[in-house]
Amino acid sequence: MDNAEIQAILQNMGARVPPASQLVLVGGSALILLGSPRLTVDIDFIGDDLHPNALHQLIIQIAKELQIHVEPVPLERFIPLPEGSEARRIRIGQYGNLEIHVADPYSIALSKLDRGFETDIDDIIFLIQRNFISLPELERITRAAISQARKFDLHPDILVHLQDLKDQLKR
Repeated sequence: MDNAEIQAILQNMGARVPPASQLVLVGGSALILLGSPRLTVDIDFIGDDLHPNALHQLIIQIAKELQIHVEPVPLERFIPLPEGSEARRIRIGQYGNLEIHVADPYSIALSKLDRGFETDIDDIIFLIQRNFISLPELERITRAAISQARKFDLHPDILVHLQDLKDQLKR
């Protein structure tokens, strides 16, 4: 999916959800809405994957009808959310009854750094190059997160992933 397809899906969902509904996106769809040229196969949003609330259940049902994949992501169970993450959400816009935000870019970057795939590093580079995040602050947040690594099952090579990111930014 590209930006136009995601926008059309959000508009469709916004016509079918209750007034004043909000969704906070993460992953590829969030980055696309921020201007990334990448494509994605799904729409990930912050939510409980085991016990989705009524709005999220409705979003999942609409997605099934549209034959697209959506997934609630309990981000706070995967990474320690950086201080101020709520305030750094980025409002994208209103799609009918659905207000769309992108999650805190530092939270997105930390989760991608934790996973460390090549595409994740590319996404973090996009966030840095577009000034959504800075490398020094991401490094500070990463080092702070390491103190909670066991609680969140952070990847043991997260600092290696950070160094990979730094090396790619030097090129």
